[in-house]
Amino acid sequence: MTETVYLTPPQEVMKSSKKGLALREKFGRGSTHIGISLAKEIIQGNDLEPQTIIRMSSYFSRHAVDKKAKNFGNDENPSKGYIAWLLWGGDAGQKWADEIKKKLSI
Repeated sequence: MTETVYLTPPQEVMKSSKKGLALREKFGRGSTHIGISLAKEIIQGNDLEPQTIIRMSSYFSRHAVDKKAKNFGNDENPSKGYIAWLLWGGDAGQKWADEIKKKLSI
């Protein structure tokens, strides 16, 4: 029997993306148009394409080093990497994307 794979971002992922959009608007930095577009797609709460989730997992793998930067996690003066990380779904997005990628056996 095949396990059901839900491609709808969980609430925590949507919450992180919303926070990232708010910080980006407030500070005018962090991410590219790709990250901003993804955040908007995530907060709609619709299913994401499997390729999008795989791309998310890859993003988090490449950008884990950003968590070591000054002001990562600082909501008062956030680093660009922190804002981008949130736009992509934050820690919850990383966990979810990695789990979905495994379930898709890719």
